[in-house]
Amino acid sequence: MTTQTGHLRIHTDGRGEIVDLTDGVRSVLRTSQVDDGLVSVFVGGSTAAVTTMEFDPAVVADVQAVLERLVPMSADYEQTRRDNRTNAYARVRASIVGPSITVPVTAGRLGLGTWQQIVLVDFDDRPRERTVAIHVLS
Repeated sequence: MTTQTGHLRIHTDGRGEIVDLTDGVRSVLRTSQVDDGLVSVFVGGSTAAVTTMEFDPAVVADVQAVLERLVPMSADYEQTRRDNRTNAYARVRASIVGPSITVPVTAGRLGLGTWQQIVLVDFDDRPRERTVAIHVLS
């Protein structure tokens, strides 16, 4: 098995911003020249996540609204009481969504559905510089 690695550096405004990573992941895949294998996409940090979704403004708004209902910014969190953290909700949301995904590669193409994109979700309460690691395995 061989591995090719690439990185995407993304500036976000935080607060649930969702950023489409699909073209960047495809670029790393093209550079790797892998025809069949897997692509792993991972973001470091406890307040961001990677997932797939349809990157459409209405879907983005719905996902953000549902996450706010499930894990409200203003809820009472133990980490806020103990450590006065202003972004406790961000850590909880990121742990629910998760830091990584794996996508199959067939004939040099990502095995995504027609309306499916790879996205970064930054839950933090401030702008951040994020580094997304992409590993292409063959």
